[in-house]
Amino acid sequence: MFGLGAPELILILVITLVIFGPSKLPEIGKSVGSGIKEFKKATEDVTSEVKELEKD
Repeated sequence: MFGLGAPELILILVITLVIFGPSKLPEIGKSVGSGIKEFKKATEDVTSEVKELEKD
């Protein structure tokens, strides 16, 4: 996953916890999840359009 191992991910989580505090983490996680979902949807739409154009 982007060349990040477990120690790096733990460090990022700890830094995020220190900066934003535990009360903001669920809100941040929800926002990140929504962003990832929208990104996946957009890439699927583009991929389907490209495949459709290749058929023509």
